[in-house]
Amino acid sequence: MHTWKFFRTGGLDQVSLETGADLLNLEHLDQKLWVALSCPVKGLELDEKTLAMIDADGDGRIRVPELIAAIKWAATRLKEPGDLLQGGESLPLAAINDAVPEGKVLLASARQVLANLGKKGAEVISAADAADTAKIFSASPLNGDGVISPEATEDPAAQALIKDIIACFGGTHDRTGTVGVTSDKVDAFFTELAAYTAWVEQSSAKDIAVLGAATDAACAALKAVRAKVEDYYARCRLAAFDSRATGALNRAESEYLAIAAKDLKISAEEVAGFPLARIEPNRPLPLLEGVNPAWAEALATLHQAVVTPIHGSGKTTLSEQEWRALNAKFAAYETWLGGKAGSAVEKLGLARVKEILAGKGRAVLTDLIAQDKALEPEFKAITDVDRLTHYYRDLRALLHNFVNFADFYSRDRWAVFQAGTLYLDSRSTELCIRVDAPNPLAAMSKAYIAYVDCKRPGGAAMKIAACFTQGDSDYLFAGRNGVFYDRQGRDWDAVITAIVDNPISIRQAFWSPYKKFVRMIEEQIAKRAAAAEAASSSKLANAAEATANADKAKPAEPPKKVDVGTVAALGVAITGAISALTLILGYVFQLRAWQYPLVLLGLMLVISAPSMIIAWLKLRQRTLGPILEGNGWAINGRVKINIPFGSALTDIAVLPPGSRRSLEDPYEDKAAKAKRRTFVLLLVMMALAAVWVRWDHNRRGHYFWQEPPPPAAATPEAAPAAKAP
Repeated sequence: MHTWKFFRTGGLDQVSLETGADLLNLEHLDQKLWVALSCPVKGLELDEKTLAMIDADGDGRIRVPELIAAIKWAATRLKEPGDLLQGGESLPLAAINDAVPEGKVLLASARQVLANLGKKGAEVISAADAADTAKIFSASPLNGDGVISPEATEDPAAQALIKDIIACFGGTHDRTGTVGVTSDKVDAFFTELAAYTAWVEQSSAKDIAVLGAATDAACAALKAVRAKVEDYYARCRLAAFDSRATGALNRAESEYLAIAAKDLKISAEEVAGFPLARIEPNRPLPLLEGVNPAWAEALATLHQAVVTPIHGSGKTTLSEQEWRALNAKFAAYETWLGGKAGSAVEKLGLARVKEILAGKGRAVLTDLIAQDKALEPEFKAITDVDRLTHYYRDLRALLHNFVNFADFYSRDRWAVFQAGTLYLDSRSTELCIRVDAPNPLAAMSKAYIAYVDCKRPGGAAMKIAACFTQGDSDYLFAGRNGVFYDRQGRDWDAVITAIVDNPISIRQAFWSPYKKFVRMIEEQIAKRAAAAEAASSSKLANAAEATANADKAKPAEPPKKVDVGTVAALGVAITGAISALTLILGYVFQLRAWQYPLVLLGLMLVISAPSMIIAWLKLRQRTLGPILEGNGWAINGRVKINIPFGSALTDIAVLPPGSRRSLEDPYEDKAAKAKRRTFVLLLVMMALAAVWVRWDHNRRGHYFWQEPPPPAAATPEAAPAAKAP
């Protein structure tokens, strides 16, 4: 049984990873105690190559079993598995466990890598060293990948043979990027050589090339027009059967009219479908004159390549019987062409093909491939060196952002999902997460989120979700611009595109009702001003219209008499308002001086308390999980962002210590400032007057505007009771 240690941060119990034993026992830790259960490979501030190595199934996500497998793999090859928690840039060779076969081969490969890089004798190897595989493998033409390049041998004949194989079948890139051949390509090449030789010998034995070297061109000329010639003779036979069909077989006049209406190009699209020549019963096919313009060139080629060598150049027509005889003469050669084999190596020529088959090139290449394969385990270990150096450097960061979120709650490290810092509205926020698009799930975080599009010169772009956890949201809205600095220090132009509105702070919630009230007043004033302007414009228009039509105006109506009932109602309303005001002032003036601030504070609390309570409840529930969930994570724990931690994630602009500030503003509105001062002074004077009135009331026993009460009458003293006898 392993004894685990836990720590509490942000209201969440998280397992502490301090020793190699902690790592080796992670598979036995209940997954309900892991903060995350999966994370994406892309979009994190961690080398994607490392994450791809851990992602064994290549689905773009890292899960608990894959992370445990990576830990076990690395722990087997290290003397002390706890070294993985250091997160060093360079792996000490002394840390590799050479007591096990895997570690021994890996250590030898690491030393070979350093030697190939010109660092022989170095005691540490970095991920950058092991990642430069092209430079490592280029030191030897045989590198265990099964690909043999021309540089792998000094034999000119073998080099020429490799180049011939590449020319015929294409090459394969080896680990250095050099093009070479594999065992499969060598076997396929020699199979094609044998097939091509047998096919050529079959042609010579039957002597079917009736025109020698020109037979191939003659066959091509026959094939080019065969379908169209067969169509011509079929039409002529049909015309011989019934002369009434001749007109239809030659195409209708309307089809020629449609072509004549265009700009003639005599292209295949226009007349290629028409017969080769004019259709008549049993008419021979003309080859040079009176033929379809679209097929004139093909028929001329037939005449030159086929008819002339057999019948002479004077033969300019072909009967159907002569056409069939020509096809029969070349039938054997066409059949042979149809069974052609070894076409991939035909470009080498028969002489070169026979030379290769007679030589020992195949045995030489087979031996080179065997030598290369023998080195596969050694060079495969170089890949393991690359993997171990990446794990040694990056596993610590991944573990502390997966098993626990120690990096996120630490003030000296950044979490792997924090993309950088956004500067906007006199604030900077460090909780910026790369996202693909706004996600409805993020609203469940109860955090104020601004989705921001970031762009750089050259077209680079990304989208981030920036969480503001301090200040207020008065001047945060879509369209505001800022600057985003990523983890590499590069600056991006940033613009807010969407907002998820939630409370930012208790202070914002306290002032929120008053700000809403002021905005309502401003809106009402704006509406009244707009209405007044519209009424004024309407009156001016009516006055202008009345002036223009003064001669047509009706006599003015006598003024209506004032309704006595209306006047009485107004008097009652005014009297009631005055009575209510007097009653309120009476209660106010009855208060003692020290009670006034308490009353004012109570009124403010009554107004602000509901907003503050709602904000407090939401801020208590503020959590990072839904934001990451919307970005592909599977968050298991409740990663809270309480008020103190939120204040640490977002900084507000503050003058540096020791700064000196001048309050003299040359462009200050002095008239407005004087009015504000006068207003404040009046408020202070009114408050002092109220205090004095109350003090005077207590001294006099009545307000100074009231008549003093009459003195109380003296009550006679009671007679002393008679003494008992």
